[in-house]
Amino acid sequence: MKRYASMLLCSAVLLVGGCSDDKPATGGDAPRVLDGGADQNVGDVTIDPDAGQTDGTPADAVTDTRPPLPDGPLPTTFGGSRPVTLQVPASYDSKKSYPLVFILHGFLAWGSIQKGLFGHGALVDSREFLLAAPNGTQNAAGIRFWNATDACCGFGATVDDVGYLRGLITEISNVYNVDPKRVYMIGHSNGGFMSYRMACEASDKVAAIVSLAGAMFNDKADCKPSQRVSVLQVHGTLDAVIAYNGGRTNPLDATTAYPSAKTSVDDWRQYNGCTAGLKARSAKYNMDSLIPGDETSSDGYDGCPTGIDVELWTIAAGSHLPSLIGSDFAAKTLDWLFAHPKP
Repeated sequence: MKRYASMLLCSAVLLVGGCSDDKPATGGDAPRVLDGGADQNVGDVTIDPDAGQTDGTPADAVTDTRPPLPDGPLPTTFGGSRPVTLQVPASYDSKKSYPLVFILHGFLAWGSIQKGLFGHGALVDSREFLLAAPNGTQNAAGIRFWNATDACCGFGATVDDVGYLRGLITEISNVYNVDPKRVYMIGHSNGGFMSYRMACEASDKVAAIVSLAGAMFNDKADCKPSQRVSVLQVHGTLDAVIAYNGGRTNPLDATTAYPSAKTSVDDWRQYNGCTAGLKARSAKYNMDSLIPGDETSSDGYDGCPTGIDVELWTIAAGSHLPSLIGSDFAAKTLDWLFAHPKP
């Protein structure tokens, strides 16, 4: 963890001055429809049906009848006592719906530095999406963390980060025209663990996640998604903090065990009802700009339900914190997320 901390602090010196691209937006009225689910069984996970669905519209869909928002700048700060500034595309039009992407930072990091390290903020205008990089809470040592799993990194904390992030989705959607079928999470390390927890416990809200150097619950029974979620795990084979092949965040404590990258995605193969094994894809990527060539291979499951994918991108010789600036990471992960709205 000391090595990870020094890398983050070094990166912070370079990036903290340029991590915020936040812009105000103009108001207007735009009806939204809140999404419902579908009647499905996924392995040993039961997905509740929407009764009475006859025309392709969920029975519990509700048209928003709130009065129009006033003209003029819309607020960009949300979260109450845990504020986050929303980055809004310069071309925001309240009559169009937009994807909402959350960046979840790693342990020892914070929202703005993770946003700078990932590079997604530079694409908000050209790709037209809403971007939020919230902060976890601070532990007794002043370190920001997400209360994700027993392995990482609340260590007995009771803070409800799932409730906080669900609340942010609602708050932002009450002001901006968020497409409820295109809400996404992308996290690093502790934030990757938290992305998985959101997929497990807020699957009614989250369409797809990307976890970089994170992992699933060690006991897959702790995850009970009510809807299918597309999952992409990105992981370096030489990660010395969250090992590619699984391990413990505290070697002396068996309760801090976490699964391997392959086990993490295989759990989601089962939740999502994919019927075939993990197979190599032809795509190669440059996920680490310090490693020559396209060092990242891609594998995925066949036989998944329409619109759902579960994939593993393996960074050969990649570390816990790959050199993402100048790599394909921001563009390719956005491509992947946006290709996976809720069915």
